[in-house]
Amino acid sequence: MDTRTYRLLLGLAAATLLWPRLGQAQEEASSCVGCHAALSDDLLSAPVSELERDVHSDFGCVGCHGGDAQEFSMLAMDPARGYVGIPEPREVESLCGRCHSDAEFMKRFDPAFRVDQVTEYRTSVHGSRLASVNDQRVATCVGCHPAHSIKPPSDPSSSVHPLNVAETCGQCHADPDYMSPYAIPTDQHDRYMESIHWHMLSEEGDLSAPTCNDCHGNHGAAPPGVSWVGNVCGQCHMVMGELFAESFHSEIFTMLGRPGCATCHDNHRTVAAGDELLGLGEGAACAMCHTESSAGGAVASSMRSLIDSLTARYEAADSILAEAENVGLEVSEAQFGLGDARTALVSARTAVHSFSLEAVKEEVDAGLEVTAVAYASGEGALGEFLIRRLGLAISVALILALIAGLVLKIRKIEQA
Repeated sequence: MDTRTYRLLLGLAAATLLWPRLGQAQEEASSCVGCHAALSDDLLSAPVSELERDVHSDFGCVGCHGGDAQEFSMLAMDPARGYVGIPEPREVESLCGRCHSDAEFMKRFDPAFRVDQVTEYRTSVHGSRLASVNDQRVATCVGCHPAHSIKPPSDPSSSVHPLNVAETCGQCHADPDYMSPYAIPTDQHDRYMESIHWHMLSEEGDLSAPTCNDCHGNHGAAPPGVSWVGNVCGQCHMVMGELFAESFHSEIFTMLGRPGCATCHDNHRTVAAGDELLGLGEGAACAMCHTESSAGGAVASSMRSLIDSLTARYEAADSILAEAENVGLEVSEAQFGLGDARTALVSARTAVHSFSLEAVKEEVDAGLEVTAVAYASGEGALGEFLIRRLGLAISVALILALIAGLVLKIRKIEQA
């Protein structure tokens, strides 16, 4: 008998002796709660307090562990009374699936509740390894949903709340010792913490920003294949995904075994996309494959030059309109019109994913036309302002000259 089993039996035996007094004060309580609450071993008593806040609290202990909650002795855990104790990993999916795969049962609680989690789990890397090689280390239901403290994803303290998913997955995937048999990286969690996705989720409060399960799936968790990374990213970045899917790079990346979007943007450490990724400069994604002497390198440099030109003209137009506004001139219509240039700049940056110089140039040219009009409006307004100031200066000078002449004339009269 191992130490854990011995402690369990000893503790429960002691709790059984205490039960009559506990039972008098709490007649309606189950024997499971009464005994385990009286134990000094946290391993055995903690589930009682945790279960109070669990979504399954109404089902009681016997809902999962079996046994007889009305028997106030060790017979409560008699296998003949259905007691199963702590289920083995291979038993967990079937145990949870008794309810969660039963549509008739689950619709009593929520008609929209999914009942395909077990089916999905069996298609996952976790489920397939458990079934094929009985890998006891893979995640099962209770690995992600702690058995006695399961809460809905909307609860900020839930293990599967968007802000907590990375930590939940990281319990295994960020542990080099635990993951050593699988020869896969364990830096995904740390890299994700540096990503724009985590920044949007944790700093900006955008709970729709992706975390682990958004890209890998949850119950059907699996690494995205090379040929469909773009489909995963395209769930959010739809326009970019469609442009990339239609580009020649999509076919080439698949042929070379490159994972689509992640080739240029990384996967777990996805940084905020900026113009510096385009072209052949330091830190440019294009420079990983292309050189200045290659046709692709020339296209990348040209696209960067086009976008830089529109950015510069937009900033110049915005600056001159702001200057005109600051001196009290009415330029709101021109500023509103400049918004089309901003839209064109965004569209040009999006068109980069088509890897078509013509597509980028079309958007840039449209934006340059708008910036030219806006800049001219600002320039004209400031020119008018300068004319007004010059006219005012001349008027003031004439008035001062007239005053000076009058003063001199008065003095001459007084001297006479």
